[in-house]
Amino acid sequence: MAANTKTSRKAARYAVPVAVAGVAAATVAMVPAFANAGGPDLPKVTAQQLIEKVAASDVEQLSGTAKITTDLGLPKIASGLLGGGGVAGGSADPADKIAQLANGTHTFRVAADGPDRQKLTFLDGKDEYTLVHNGQDVWGYDSKSNEVFHDKDAAQGAGRDHKKTADRLPASPQELAQEVIKNAGPTTDISVGDTAQVAGRDAYQLVLKPKQTGSTVGSVQIAVDAKNGVPLRIQLLSSQGGKPIVDAGFTQVDFAKPAADTFAFTPPKGAKVTEGTEHGKGQKEDKPLKALESFPGLGDLAGGAGGKGDVKVLGEGWSTVARIDSGAGQAGKSLKDLENDKNAPKEAKQFLNSLGDKVTGKFGEGRVFSTRLVNALITDDGKVYVGAVTKDQLVKTADAAK
Repeated sequence: MAANTKTSRKAARYAVPVAVAGVAAATVAMVPAFANAGGPDLPKVTAQQLIEKVAASDVEQLSGTAKITTDLGLPKIASGLLGGGGVAGGSADPADKIAQLANGTHTFRVAADGPDRQKLTFLDGKDEYTLVHNGQDVWGYDSKSNEVFHDKDAAQGAGRDHKKTADRLPASPQELAQEVIKNAGPTTDISVGDTAQVAGRDAYQLVLKPKQTGSTVGSVQIAVDAKNGVPLRIQLLSSQGGKPIVDAGFTQVDFAKPAADTFAFTPPKGAKVTEGTEHGKGQKEDKPLKALESFPGLGDLAGGAGGKGDVKVLGEGWSTVARIDSGAGQAGKSLKDLENDKNAPKEAKQFLNSLGDKVTGKFGEGRVFSTRLVNALITDDGKVYVGAVTKDQLVKTADAAK
């Protein structure tokens, strides 16, 4: 029986940390320098041959250790919301943990045995957060709080509708790489870089670079195992230079079948166990974010871009910008109103101040929220322009759209 929309959504929610982070996080290792002119001497391959090698890889079993470092250049308030420390602590719900990967450095152990068994353990000093997918069960365990999260329906939904879930969220290293390559399109230059060694294994490097100007992405570089075609590492490099925006992948890997008991999980004695259907009941309302909803643009950004407004895609390829129209226009409160509102929550004003530079153009006035990867322009009339483009490109696109 096909999973309904709600169940599919739940399946997708856990497919990210379990299937992608658990298996394909192997595709994302912190190694100081990606390019290595002194790498191993391997037979020459073309970019097309390397792409075909990735596509032909059928590896589904592995175990190892990986590290991911993310440096989005977030403002302090945003970093605080994502959690500046380790993953361990607080709720054991996977959805509460995955956002923390967008900030800082995290080391984890990973094991996988096909699409139905994955295990991911984040190491946070003496504390650990473990995520296990075993057949119909998804378990999350936080050692610091001694809390356990369990969801059976999410895994059942993924099992019943596995192909559709896999189409939306790559469930293996090779599928992730294929997704990156497939979405590259005609606006991307694809080439083979220098060879390298990743986790002690010889690797080719597939390099994807935007042909267009204005993108915050300088290149995406994928290290591919020379023997079995499994992507071992991904680096996302900024067009502005500096250290990688995302630098992640294996530091140690073994492609032998993990022991069956690797994926067994029993809640520790005394641990608090929360079932998936219970999570979210009785949670307190976040008043600062709720207050932002009355301000055009900010409500969409704080509550999830495009949650209420119409979305229009501007441009193509690496220069794509999404315009979100809240529909409030000048009839609603403006960003200036928020600045001048003495009764607005302190956190809401702090959020506004963290948005960054004020800008003007044909679109009127607004503010640009900047990270090293994504920039968002929030205009005074309630529109949000967001994309992996530079501030100048974002303003240029917003002007052209008027």
